Amino acid sequence: MKNIRNFCIIAHIDHGKSTIADRLLEYTDTIKVTEGQMLDDMELERERGITIKSHAIQMEYELEGQKYILNLIDTPGHVDFSYEVSRSIAACEGALLVVDATQGVQAQTISNLYMAIDHNLEIIPVINKIDMPSAMPDEVEDEIVDLIGCNRSDIIRASGKTGEGVADILEAVIKRIPHPVGDAQAPLQALIFDSVFNSFRGIIAYFKIENGTIRKGDKVKFFNTGMQYDADEVGVLKMDMIPRKELSTGEVGYIISGIKDAKEVKVGDTITHTDRPCDRAIAGFQEVKPMVFAGVYPIDPNDYENLRNSLEKLQLNDASLTFSPESSVALGFGFRCGFLGLLHMEIVQERLDREFNMDVITTVPNVSYMVYDKQGNVKEVHNPSGLPDQTMIEHIEEPYIRATIITDANYIGPIMKLCLDKRGELINQEYVSGNRVELHFMLPLGEIVIDFYDKLKSISKGYASFDYHIDSFRPSKLAKLDILLNGEPVDALSALAHQDNAVALGRRMCEKLKDLIPRQQFDIAIQAAIGAKIVARETVKCVRKDVTAKCYGGDVSRKRKLLEKQKKGKKRMKQIGNVEVPQKAFLAVLKLD
Repeated sequence: MKNIRNFCIIAHIDHGKSTIADRLLEYTDTIKVTEGQMLDDMELERERGITIKSHAIQMEYELEGQKYILNLIDTPGHVDFSYEVSRSIAACEGALLVVDATQGVQAQTISNLYMAIDHNLEIIPVINKIDMPSAMPDEVEDEIVDLIGCNRSDIIRASGKTGEGVADILEAVIKRIPHPVGDAQAPLQALIFDSVFNSFRGIIAYFKIENGTIRKGDKVKFFNTGMQYDADEVGVLKMDMIPRKELSTGEVGYIISGIKDAKEVKVGDTITHTDRPCDRAIAGFQEVKPMVFAGVYPIDPNDYENLRNSLEKLQLNDASLTFSPESSVALGFGFRCGFLGLLHMEIVQERLDREFNMDVITTVPNVSYMVYDKQGNVKEVHNPSGLPDQTMIEHIEEPYIRATIITDANYIGPIMKLCLDKRGELINQEYVSGNRVELHFMLPLGEIVIDFYDKLKSISKGYASFDYHIDSFRPSKLAKLDILLNGEPVDALSALAHQDNAVALGRRMCEKLKDLIPRQQFDIAIQAAIGAKIVARETVKCVRKDVTAKCYGGDVSRKRKLLEKQKKGKKRMKQIGNVEVPQKAFLAVLKLD
């Protein structure tokens, strides 16, 4: 155990975590790096150049005649995947804090750093990309010293591209990060920090052993679910899974026990022996709190069960996804899914399409509200169609977040305007170093959920970084906005909006839908309503066939007769015709401005 080190890499998005991980793997001869980002093996990760999943891998390294086993967990940097980071941190004793020499400390760096400090991890600061012409290593060093109060000599300068400083990082990992502590003779306690589904072998759980030893063929049980299994295979994670006879305290590995049902594996559960169980589960694992809710419906109603199975398999691989069944008048049966943010929602949609071939419609995302009725009861509402009648509601409370924005001082004006337009209030601002400012805002979560992040990046030319935490619920004047097509409400398009913005939003939605809904043989009225009051209307004009084209010459009454006949047909068609709303209309409503 003295020669094991478990560590993860944390950083803001695009600061070069995966590249440094590649250099470490190469330097320790674990693998030959044939193409960039060896750990980001998902097609989507390669395409977008981001890390979506945490990846664990074992390296072996010799220093001063001693052999060491290093377990590295590479983590995502985007705020939407912070739950992945929290699970990786729970399985480690130390962390490499990677900061880009060209960009300095950013919001997500600080957020992940505090998470690591809360778990008492040893932090090793690394400045990456020092080979870049625009690097400012001295200024970034000042920022890191201000942030964590370390000595300048503790900071390692490195480059993921050239491989400079990699040997120093490995030496620091071995010398500074403590080895895992635990009792190999005690009852088995192993923390599950991730799981994947394999169509041949069932569910594979990844774990870190806190106490005890696990051998192949042991009878084990999962503490929280109480289910019992045989350990058919245990082993360690390199680029492939390598079976071992036994794993003991402090080691990170995997277990295959022929589990078929996704509900039986909970990330954060504890594995123990059936004949000599531990007395309590390993603590320190928080439940995930979804921020954004959206309905996911199969395009073909017969695919409902397939969609449920696909979501369950995806949930194994992405524990921050939550879902529950719901139904809608317009779309039939589907699921209400909870996501950590809009990027997370987009990735889940893409993965359903690519990995499970599921065609789905996603409704407008919204957040959860607390509705107080006049009898004093409280109800949590995720969906505008779940709101009680307006006359029954005493007041509605919406979630507020505390947002941290770090930006260049030149962009303070536009960023302030953006946040105040979103009903935000400034709490304070402070200068971090030189020309960098840290702003703290209170903002309603419902306002930032759709396009806030994109706008922030564009007005700050990509310099501003953003991080947030849920703060509290506050009373708010909200109105339910319904969209009607030919007098029929489309519940998938209804939204909750602040009373001041509702009329303008209704008008914009009607204009947008007018462009997107294909023309029919009858006029389509698109209306926006708040309660019983219509606040906006647009009409999609009908496609007309000229029935009088064949009447050349002759009496005008022949033409009139044909037109009257056509008018009756149109009326009948309007009564029985229904209007299809294309999927791009649901998505376009998100990008209204």
